[in-house]
Amino acid sequence: MNAPITEPDLIVRREGSAGVIRLNRPKALNALTLEMARGLDAALDDFEADPTVALILVEGAGERGLCAGGDIVGLYNSAREGGDLGKVFWREEYVMNARIAKYPKPYVAYMDGFVMGGGVGIAGHGSHRIVTEKTKIAMPEVGIGFFPDVGGTWLLSRAPGEIGTYFGLTAETMNGADAIHARFADAFVPTAAWPELRAALTAAPEDAHADNVRGIIARFTTTPEAGPAQRHAQQIDAWFAHDTVEEIFADLERDGSDFAQATLKALRGKSPTSLKVTLTLLRIARGEASLEDCLVHEYRAALQVFVSDDFVEGIRAAVIDKDRAPKWRPDRIDEVTPDIVARYFEDRGADELKFPD
Repeated sequence: MNAPITEPDLIVRREGSAGVIRLNRPKALNALTLEMARGLDAALDDFEADPTVALILVEGAGERGLCAGGDIVGLYNSAREGGDLGKVFWREEYVMNARIAKYPKPYVAYMDGFVMGGGVGIAGHGSHRIVTEKTKIAMPEVGIGFFPDVGGTWLLSRAPGEIGTYFGLTAETMNGADAIHARFADAFVPTAAWPELRAALTAAPEDAHADNVRGIIARFTTTPEAGPAQRHAQQIDAWFAHDTVEEIFADLERDGSDFAQATLKALRGKSPTSLKVTLTLLRIARGEASLEDCLVHEYRAALQVFVSDDFVEGIRAAVIDKDRAPKWRPDRIDEVTPDIVARYFEDRGADELKFPD
C-alpha cells in the first residue's frame, strides 16, 4: 500500500494572479518554525520578482486560525540546552516582519480564527488585513515570561488611546471589531463571504495595485458592532495612561467595577518582569520613527529573555506541564528593580539586528 502523501509545513503556489502562501501545520495551529519563516521569505523573493504575480495572499490551513505564533516548544528546548535557536529565529523573523511592512506588492492577510504572537508578525504588517467574526488576535507573551514582539510594540503603541497598552499587558484577545479599532486590521469580512472574495482576489489583473485590491475587498466588507475593549475605551485610557506598572495596578485596585477586577486578575497572572519590560518597550515605541527601530529594541530584549528564568518557566507552565502555575522570579512587581529591567535594553554589539538595504 502506498504511503500517504505528506504536505510540507508551508505551501507556496500560484493561483491566478495571486502568490498564495499557506501555513500548513493545522494540528499545531500553524505555529511558525524557523524553516517555515525561511520558506515564507524565499516565497516573497520569488513572487516579488515575478511580473505575473499581482498580490500576495497569506492564509492558514485548517479551520482554527492563521497562526498560533512561533514554535515555542522548540525555543523552550533550545533555551534549556543553552542553544541559540532564539537568537537565530528571532533575527530572521524580525527582518522578515520589516520586509512585509515594506513589500512592494499588495499583501493580503486572512486573519480568520486564532492569530497570535508570530502570526501577528506575519499578518499585522501587511497592507490589507482581513478579519472575521471568528478572529481572535492576541499578543499573549507576557504570560510566558516574554513580551509582545515581531513588531508588536510598534503596532500596539499606535493603537488609539491606551488600547494597545491594555492588550499588550493583559494579553487579552481582540475580536475582529477590536482589531480594526486597535489598527491591527483593515476590513471585516464574514467568513461566509471569504470563498467569493478569495476567488476575486486570485482573479485580479496582473497589474493590480493597492487601490484595486482595496476595492475588491470593499465589495465584501461589513461593519461589525463595537468590540469589548472599544466599549470600555474611556476606562482603559484612564487606567493604562501611567508609565509604571505599579500605578496601573493601583488604579485598578481602587476601581470596584467588574471590568477593572477582571483586568486586574488578568495582569496578576503575568510575569512581573515581563509586565515592566513590556510597558517600557511600549513607551519607547511611541517615540520611535519606524518599525525597524522598534524591532531593534525587541531583539535586544528577546536575547535577554532567552537566558531568563521566566521564559523557560512560563512555557513549562503553559505548554509542557500545563499546570498553569508558573513560579516567576521575581514573583512580585515591587521586586522587579530598574537594574533588572535595564538588562533587557543593553546594546548587544555584534549581536545587533541588521536590516538589508
